[in-house]
Amino acid sequence: MDDEPAENISGGDAAAGRFTEFEPGDDTSRAEAVVDRLGDMYWQKAYGGRDAFECLVRTILSQNTSDVASQPAHDALMEKYNSRGDLAESLADAHQDELAETISSAGLYNQKSETLIRIAGRICEEYGGETEFDEFVRTGDPDEVRDALLDMKGVGPKTADCVLLFAGGRDGVFPVDTHVHRIARRLGLAAPDADHEAVREALEDKVPGEKCGFGHTAMIQFGREYCSARKPACLDGPEACPLYDLCDRVGVDELAEEVVDPAEAAD
Repeated sequence: MDDEPAENISGGDAAAGRFTEFEPGDDTSRAEAVVDRLGDMYWQKAYGGRDAFECLVRTILSQNTSDVASQPAHDALMEKYNSRGDLAESLADAHQDELAETISSAGLYNQKSETLIRIAGRICEEYGGETEFDEFVRTGDPDEVRDALLDMKGVGPKTADCVLLFAGGRDGVFPVDTHVHRIARRLGLAAPDADHEAVREALEDKVPGEKCGFGHTAMIQFGREYCSARKPACLDGPEACPLYDLCDRVGVDELAEEVVDPAEAAD
């Protein structure tokens, strides 16, 4: 089994979780077969154990930017604002201009600093601080936790699902980012015109709950290494892609070497 990639796709080097073995699927679901193949290529890991508020902060910083840009912003934020023992309280009291400067490498720093201060204040007011919020995320009803997160301005479905997965350790949560959205539709695991929520529902319906977490992180890594938006590996021939036999290649014309979004191919 390969080591987990250094990229921050599973919450960083400090991400809690355990390496584990999952039983191969019985091929009744092509989605599970894909995840099993990805597990053989990369790793199999059960997630959970991250501090919920820090996980929320990290995921907000990663919105619309790369891990290379968001990781330094996270590290700088933690160094400056985590010294008081309650990160939520520190951020709730932060001056926006100072916070924006601290996280500037993450991009959209004015918007993200406003979001972080607003959400930190709400968590202090509604839950009493990050410890109580963490308890809610870990032990609350998953649907209620997800609804509460989505009710926070600046938190979308992917961010909410990442908190449920990496902090709450919830089985059956398959966050959908741009890589997962593209690959699931290109493979034919979801409808070509499915939005992010429809892709999430399709994957969570077909992939066993305990495999959703590493399915999410492994599919991201697969998207970076093999199934990019503009030049997927299959354009170099069937042998170039380890998922070729499981893929419908929706939107990929191998002969013409042209690639379009799966939704365009369905029109």
